[in-house]
Amino acid sequence: MKSAKIASDAGAETRVVILESGEEAFAALAKFANDAGITAASLTAIGAFENATVGWFDFEKKTYKKIEVAQQCEVLSAIGDVAVGDDGKSSLHIHVVLGLSDGTTRGGHLLEGKVRPTLEVVLTDTPAKLRRTKRADIGIALIDLEAGKR
Repeated sequence: MKSAKIASDAGAETRVVILESGEEAFAALAKFANDAGITAASLTAIGAFENATVGWFDFEKKTYKKIEVAQQCEVLSAIGDVAVGDDGKSSLHIHVVLGLSDGTTRGGHLLEGKVRPTLEVVLTDTPAKLRRTKRADIGIALIDLEAGKR
């Protein structure tokens, strides 16, 4: 992984993070966000995966149904955010649309993606602190604007 800060304005910083072949995207980005002390950010990305797992949230079961994409795929779009989770660490929430060789797509919540050959991420963080709190009623952690003020 390589990264560079490309802009800084009134406390907000824009960084480009380049992931290389073989890196697992979700884990690498979570580590980067934690190491950089990022507490509130948005991100976008394009690139490709050797294989990936996306999730579709099942409200009745309060868990993600895993959808395996066991082939090379293009990351047509990735959009997400970073907030602080219940454990005090950076928590990522990323949705992706993956393009397959026949022109079809798969999409959902990014759970894992093995990069091949690259993933180009633009991450804009702010000096604010967003808080993601687990909601027992639905089984997932969501951004809690009130908790972020505390």
